[in-house]
Parts: sequence; structure tokens; C-alpha cells
Amino acid sequence: MCASPAPESPGPEGPARRAFAGLGSNVGDRRAHLRAAVAGLPGVVAVSPVYETDPVGGPPGQGPYLNAVVELATAWSPRRLLERAKELEAAAGRRPGPRWGPRPLDIDVLLVGGEVVDEADLQVPHPRWRQRAFVLVPLADLAPDVLAAAGVAVPAAAPGVRPAGSL
Repeated sequence: MCASPAPESPGPEGPARRAFAGLGSNVGDRRAHLRAAVAGLPGVVAVSPVYETDPVGGPPGQGPYLNAVVELATAWSPRRLLERAKELEAAAGRRPGPRWGPRPLDIDVLLVGGEVVDEADLQVPHPRWRQRAFVLVPLADLAPDVLAAAGVAVPAAAPGVRPAGSL
């Protein structure tokens, strides 16, 4: 786990909350894309180890992903976090493509405090976070308390999820 600067101060959106974002990359310099995402997110307090994972869904023939989860202490709303995620994805060179297709950077807003958002382009908690080993394994490294509180168990062996170091 990698620590970074202290959490940001409360801002105009309210006091800082505990939030989590999932990061993934399977195009280009995958590790560099993940590092840039971590550097660009607000209030990073911890970064999980990195895992190499098999693609889930999407077109056949795409390469493996590097995945990590980032813990934030941020006053930003889920909407503002999504906007920042999209900015970082675009900066990494992500362009529209097939659903679950290859991409230089993918950032999912997983959890933001206890907030629930159900909008066309944003759902928090992320609707599939409990089913994705590439989220559960790194999240368990950072915040086993979050998984326990949600009643989610991480399988002892997660097929397709391989340790790949750290950022």
C-alpha cells in the first residue's frame, strides 16, 4: 500500500468522506496510466497493490489489465469525481469504443461515503463492484472493513487475478 499526501480539507461540497475508485488499463504503458490517475485524483490516502487481470466481457483478443483501487478522503461529490475520472481518461488517450473494450485508462467511482446515486451515467455504489474480483481483491487489501460491512467475502483464490507489484 502506498500512502500519499494528507487528505484534502473540507471544501464547498462539505466535509471529506471516505471514497474508493477502481483503476484499470490494458493499452499502452499500463502502469504509467495508473500512476497518472493516482496523481490526478483528489485526496488520495492509499493505493492498493497492482493486479494483472484477465479482461471481463468486451471484444475478444484484448490484452490483460493492470488494476488497482485508490482510497480517497475527499469533499468532492460523486458527480465531480466522475467528471475528474473522465478528464483523466481523456488525458490518457481514451476514446469512445466498444463496451468493455480495450482502453488506456478506466476509472470507476466505486463508493463515496454512504452516498447512493442512481442516474443514467452514474451509479454509486458502482453496480458491479461486488461481482468483480479485479475490484474486490485490491479493495480487500486497502479496506477489509468496507467489505465486511457490506457482507462481501473475497474468495481465497480469485481466478484471473495475479499480483503485479505496486505503483
